[in-house]
Amino acid sequence: MEPKKIIIIGSGIAGMAAAIRLAVNGHRVTVFEKNDTYGGKIASFEKEGYFFDSGPSVFTEPENIEALFQLAGENYTDYLRYEKLPVTCKYFFENNKSFIAYSDPERFYPELQQLSGEDLLRVKQYLANAEKLYNHAGAIFLNKSLHKRSTWFNKDILSVLKVTRLSYILKTLSSYNQQKLKSPEVQQIFNRYATYNGSSPFKAPGMLSLIPHLEFNRGVFYPLGGMQKIADAVFALAQKTGVHFEFNAPAQRIIHSEGKARGIVAHHQNHFADAVVSNADIYVTYKHLLGNEVKSQKVLKAERSSSALIFYWGILKPFPQLDVHNILFSKDYYSEFKHLFRFKNISNDPTVYINVTSKKDPAHAPAGKENWFVMINAPSNTGQNWEQIIGNTKKNILQKISGILGEDIEPLIESETIYDPLTIEKNTGSFMGSLYGSSSNSKIAAFLRHPNFSRYAKGLYCCGGTVHPGGGIPLCLKSAKITTELIEADFRKRKNH
Repeated sequence: MEPKKIIIIGSGIAGMAAAIRLAVNGHRVTVFEKNDTYGGKIASFEKEGYFFDSGPSVFTEPENIEALFQLAGENYTDYLRYEKLPVTCKYFFENNKSFIAYSDPERFYPELQQLSGEDLLRVKQYLANAEKLYNHAGAIFLNKSLHKRSTWFNKDILSVLKVTRLSYILKTLSSYNQQKLKSPEVQQIFNRYATYNGSSPFKAPGMLSLIPHLEFNRGVFYPLGGMQKIADAVFALAQKTGVHFEFNAPAQRIIHSEGKARGIVAHHQNHFADAVVSNADIYVTYKHLLGNEVKSQKVLKAERSSSALIFYWGILKPFPQLDVHNILFSKDYYSEFKHLFRFKNISNDPTVYINVTSKKDPAHAPAGKENWFVMINAPSNTGQNWEQIIGNTKKNILQKISGILGEDIEPLIESETIYDPLTIEKNTGSFMGSLYGSSSNSKIAAFLRHPNFSRYAKGLYCCGGTVHPGGGIPLCLKSAKITTELIEADFRKRKNH
């Protein structure tokens, strides 16, 4: 096939992955990025001797990254090294119980029983069902477009129907977990996976019960040097495959006429292409790049996902009670999510996530100190008084953390940086600061998520966390693969006609 000229808007992980796949196929690919560097939400900064990954902090399914390098004929270990963590996460509860989620099943199950008294056969069956659901339904719904007829006539669709029980669709994740698990602590652990796409376990469907499979059955990994190394590796591979990057070059609009995307305007110049891929927030794509108010408002009909309030703290001493990943649960989980999605606020007792990469990379903090990435689920920005919310939340979580760790934390904070939904929107272009675009707070949420192509402008494609199949590094990489397969299929159709 004759090489085509392709423009990609945005150098998030999905945009770069799509660029690599297209370049490997022989196309001439240019990525236009509004910022002065690559990576999108995968970013980092250093302050007062502390290093922080400022975006995603959990790394699962490394095979998605490996596949890119294999496709390009490169050895991924020349670009990126990672290790499986012996502890997936450490959980703390308000009833003074704690649980170490070991990656080794021989240690995981006895620890879980000691915490909860849960019937381990229930948990093993739960995770077996999660694996089955992921391997069958996930193989179709996470790797294919839901908006193409060919997906629904795929020969594997029958196996999907066999494993897809009504409870996955009709019950909420919380109701499903109550049915399958008896311990309140274990239910809460499995409920938290709704937050992996910015949703509420009390509204999102039981289908999300497949997510724990990735952590508990496959494991959580740590890229040596931090999450930033993932973006660095993918960028280096993109350059190796011949992708051209234009930084400080925001797309001003997508050129389209007669129902077809023809290129973009950047630096007040026209740049024409055979196909355009938007890695920008899908709302921003329609509202600002296409100037289509009607389409952009249609995107907003689906409830926005949650955002985050993040405190990056340099802490003056190490805490052996903590691991790389730590969750300090809210006592009233239902109230926490009611505040997030109904009241658009943060409850007085939010769940706190603490990521401490200096546990694995001592260079990320000065000797004898730790770098804490402290994140709380936050509502998307609707004009709240964030200064007041930040002040109240900081006071509440300091009290919570200090109580659980048995030491006053505030005097130990040597360095502080704060990101709120406004910061996230400014830095990443995520409309309203929503981390995942739309939430999954409905039974048909997966079908409401925007497809990887535009019906409004032929030749315009979309990838990234705000379109199918969703947010987070694994799904963004799958999004890039789906998108490039659609592009190549369309190129072949044009050639045949």
